[in-house]
Amino acid sequence: MSERYRRPLLVIAAGGTGGHMFPAQALAEIMLRRGWRVKLSTDARGARYTGGFPHTTEIEQVSSATFARGGIFAKMAAPFRILGGVISSMLDFRRDRPDVVVGFGGYPSIPAIGAAWMMKLPRMIHEQNGVPGRVNEKFASKVDIFACGTWPTKLPEGIEGIHVGNPVRGAVHERAGAGYIPPGDYPMSVLVIGGSQGARILSDIVPPAIERLPMELLRNLRISHQARDEDGERVAKYYYEHGIDADVQPFFHDIPSLMSEAQLVISRSGASSVADISVIGRPSILIPYAVAAGDHQTVNAQGLVDAGAAIRIPEIKLSVDNMAEAITSVLTHPQGAAQMSRAALTVGRPDAAEHLAALVEELAGMSPPTGEEQ
Repeated sequence: MSERYRRPLLVIAAGGTGGHMFPAQALAEIMLRRGWRVKLSTDARGARYTGGFPHTTEIEQVSSATFARGGIFAKMAAPFRILGGVISSMLDFRRDRPDVVVGFGGYPSIPAIGAAWMMKLPRMIHEQNGVPGRVNEKFASKVDIFACGTWPTKLPEGIEGIHVGNPVRGAVHERAGAGYIPPGDYPMSVLVIGGSQGARILSDIVPPAIERLPMELLRNLRISHQARDEDGERVAKYYYEHGIDADVQPFFHDIPSLMSEAQLVISRSGASSVADISVIGRPSILIPYAVAAGDHQTVNAQGLVDAGAAIRIPEIKLSVDNMAEAITSVLTHPQGAAQMSRAALTVGRPDAAEHLAALVEELAGMSPPTGEEQ
């Protein structure tokens, strides 16, 4: 038997958003370093986020579907597509048996986790948010370990969770605790991110809020603003017409670098964004996505808010005026901003990927269990 097949195999199943894919990437990076083979099971949507995965990660696209989107025919076809994906995963697992399967959520994770459950393979879920998504909630009782990124997590009755934190990519980990330069009368950076897909409300509110800042602030600011494709042109035009130095992109590939250079981060409070902010350690203004399932983005932000590291503004209360006021309050109080930066670090768990990797190896019978049980 070749050396390739003597190494243990981890199958990672993740859905098609950065919130699922970034922690999956972090686990892939560390398991490859530990000598494992890693396969990523996702769908065509998730495959768009695989560019950052190590090149030795084996990418497999599977058929899956959601009941939440599409017309009546798409919803009627969903169970057949999911079943097809599960059967395909089972056939693949028979050819190349995984030692462990880890699901990170999203409907594209259903085939691999479903196949692992039916074949009684060692399996685990990692839930990034403070409220589990639908897929992870459904499979919570069908896995050996339920690992949690946000603590506490509102788990289904009878389920015990292990707090490991949210794994961050190597590029984020390299900047853990990066030195913070407090605001002052010199060039400053503000990073505006709305999750992997951008956020329209931030594109509507943040540019005019920044335009209202005092000139002594505005003249020093450089804005990096992530905006959806359909919003990017008008956002860039607004900044340009108001003489604001801004780089507007649909997706920044160097978020860790931009965040480490920023005096302030304005963001949704998706689990991965919160993890990056807390590991690097930056003051933030967080606007939870109002219709997120179970209001989980409000829960995600709680740790940073409680630590005094973030200003949280509910989306329903967000306005140009209170955004401008929040930005001004951070950028005109250097000592307070520095304290927010230090406070963010108390929430971060830069060792989350190590903890999750230890659980993977424990499931494979290679190490003792770790973590904090609920």
